[in-house]
Parts: sequence; structure tokens; C-alpha cells
Amino acid sequence: MELIPAIDILGGQCVRLRQGDYGQKTVYDESPVRMAHKLEEMGVTRLHIVDLDGAKSKHIVNEQVLREICATTRLTVDFGGGIKTDDDISRAFSAGARMVTVGSIAVQQPELFEQWLHHFGSNHIILGADVRDGRISINGWLEDSTEELIPFLQRYVRMGVHNVLCTDISRDGMLQGPSIELYRQVMAEFPDLHLIASGGVSSADDIRALEEAGVPAVVFGKALYEGKIDLRSLLAV
Repeated sequence: MELIPAIDILGGQCVRLRQGDYGQKTVYDESPVRMAHKLEEMGVTRLHIVDLDGAKSKHIVNEQVLREICATTRLTVDFGGGIKTDDDISRAFSAGARMVTVGSIAVQQPELFEQWLHHFGSNHIILGADVRDGRISINGWLEDSTEELIPFLQRYVRMGVHNVLCTDISRDGMLQGPSIELYRQVMAEFPDLHLIASGGVSSADDIRALEEAGVPAVVFGKALYEGKIDLRSLLAV
């Protein structure tokens, strides 16, 4: 199973939110770059970066942080948050991101998403499917769309999407366990999908439960930063 720590950037700091609420943040390091180095030293090879400022502002804000992390580590970085235009996605790749996570555009401008998918290739585009009450949320989880998860995924899998990051917003930052049944449902519907589960991971047991459910990858942050996961031991296993 692919283990992917997350660095969420808000106000230039490494933070985690509770259920996507910008008013409920915890700062874990004032330097996301320093945190990336710490994670690399632990043995991490893959990193998920979210530009929360960008998601809220609807354009990339923390490009320089991304650039510095990519330039000073060997981490494979996927980046999301605020990617709304051709210029945004080009800047993300130019800054060193190996992959980008795009969600809101897939809801609001599906033709543009399809152009990016074909231009950059399915190995470099991750479809963001952030779910609240069964529907896709957009723009930094500040708005809910009318899109339902399974039909949304069906449309884009037919288009050629292979990588999907699915976050249950109600679980995110709560340390109450991931939505195992939700991910079982997705994997049953799309057995060849490279699904990245996110939200609620509180322990190594949660990660094992996701693996047993057939989920190929997991993003986690708060449990790691609060010492509830021994990352070195987990990577060794």
C-alpha cells in the first residue's frame, strides 16, 4: 500500500483543519519545507501538498513553497489547491510537482479537465473527489455541488482517469477512523482504480483496514503529526 503523508499550507504554515473548516486549524510547523525534510528523513518517498490559501483564493498561492520542497528533496510530490487555469497547472508542474490534484474544475469546467487529462496524461492528473453527505464539494470545501460520487467517478473513469483522491470531509482531521465502507463501495465499482483514501486516519490499524478493503493508497496527516502513527515502523512493514 502506498503511504502518502500530507502537508497542508495555510498562511505559509504547515497546518491541519477540522472537517475543512478554515476557522479550526492547528499549526504543526511554521515551515512546510522543514516538515518535508523531516518526512524524507523518516523514509517517505511520496508527498501530498495542499495549497489551502490557493483553494480559498481560487488560484495558486504557495508556488514558491512547492518549488523549494521539490528543489531540496527527492520526494515525489503531488500538488493541489487553487488550480483553476492553464497558467495555474503549468506553474505547478514547472515548480516541480510530478502530479496535480484537480477537483473543482472537474465539476465546473469538465471540458477543461478533459483537455488537461489528455495533454498531461492520466499518470500526472489526480481527480479530486471530496465528499460531504454523498456529494462532491469544491473550492476548498467551501461549496457543495450537486454531483454525486459514483456517477461523477463513472464519467471520468470512462474519460481515462486512473488516479482518484477521495476524501470524506466529515472525517477529515477528526481522528475517528476512515470511511471504510465508502472506499469498499468505490473499489467494488472500479476495481482497477488507483484510489487514494483520505480523511479520518487515526492509527496504523486504520491503514491496515484500508489495505484489507483493497484500497491501494492512503493520505494522512494529523495522526502522524500528533504521534499516533509511528511512520518509520509502518514504512518498514
